[in-house]
Amino acid sequence: MIKKILQEQNPHWNGALSTYAKREQFATLVRYLPLKHIITITGIRRCGKSTLAKTAIHHLIETGVNPKNILFVNLEQPFFLEYRHDATYLETIYEEYLKLLGPKGKIYVIFDEIQFFENWQIYIKSKYESSDIKFIITGSNSSMLSNDLGTLLTGRSLNIHLDTFSFAEFLDFKGIDYADELARLGNRIEIARAKEEYLRWGGFYEVFTVEDTFTKKEILISYAKNIIYRDIVPRYGIRNSESIERLFFYLIGNACTMLNYTTLASTFELSDKTIKEYIHYFEETFLVSRIDRFHTKPKERIKSMKKIYLKDNGFLQIVPKFSDNLGAALENGVFNVLAQKHETLTYLKDTYEIDFYVDKTLYQVSYDISDEKTKKRELNAFEAFKKGDESCKLITYESDEIIGEVEVVSFERFALP
Repeated sequence: MIKKILQEQNPHWNGALSTYAKREQFATLVRYLPLKHIITITGIRRCGKSTLAKTAIHHLIETGVNPKNILFVNLEQPFFLEYRHDATYLETIYEEYLKLLGPKGKIYVIFDEIQFFENWQIYIKSKYESSDIKFIITGSNSSMLSNDLGTLLTGRSLNIHLDTFSFAEFLDFKGIDYADELARLGNRIEIARAKEEYLRWGGFYEVFTVEDTFTKKEILISYAKNIIYRDIVPRYGIRNSESIERLFFYLIGNACTMLNYTTLASTFELSDKTIKEYIHYFEETFLVSRIDRFHTKPKERIKSMKKIYLKDNGFLQIVPKFSDNLGAALENGVFNVLAQKHETLTYLKDTYEIDFYVDKTLYQVSYDISDEKTKKRELNAFEAFKKGDESCKLITYESDEIIGEVEVVSFERFALP
């Protein structure tokens, strides 16, 4: 049975190679391939980690590696379920591969969704130190790198974090040219349509490749529940699985707002501690992200109220809404653009509020500033917080202009390189 699974999961052994959508992280993956280090690819389920790993197979074969020297194993294959508590079975898989093909020379092993096996990191460490194997491993939990692997292989692994498709990758997939100002001007209608679709439905490949909105929603709901019931509930031994599901869907409806743990605890009849733990699990599986209020003292920043954002805009569509405007979607989209570039984001709040603050730049998000009251409010927020040489950027849905010291930028201009 295992030989049949390996043959099915490795069509490149027989010369079959598929074509995959372009991802920005591919260049980083290529740079890491010649190194001894283990390559880890982390990201939310269904964001394209397996596909990115398979593009490494293409690259290796194109650069002269024998296809039979590359092993790809999806460890969530149902056959492996009974062995998930026994990390030594990973060696059984590897030995079966050796017996099946008898590869000579350097071997490349890709273990997809490796967190499926308990204590996998012990096996990887052992093989890393005793053999000439180049490992690429993927996982849907951030602790895979920070806790599970980092403690055993400090300095021996290189991580690639993969998000769902960026707006640029989305346009690449659709074949819309945005390479320069002339191209963007010529394709402005196509880019505008793509922008609305992207902000509304996000960057999951399987979502934006179907047309029917009902199907899109069903796919996104299935993704969320799959993560909760396959990655969170069993890993952390959660008994009240209904409450954690309800909490996630509640947070969707309150994205881009302040978190009040006491109110959430009262609403769901759970303790503050449990609420915080559940939201931490959502973060570890890349469903959501929290940001702190900026403070010069780290302790005060940690104690501050958090704002919460979704790691993909599509999730905003799976709960009932009273309004169909894209205001929250725009702010959430801006967050994800900034989060891909900066490890730590904060917000500013006093009498006024600034949505994001990082690297001496204040970012405010407003869907439309054609109303004078709205424009004045946003500009007053910058005036209240700006100090010295700090920059001010006001991200809107479609406006581009300069107002005093504030640069007003449309989402497409902000999100594209």
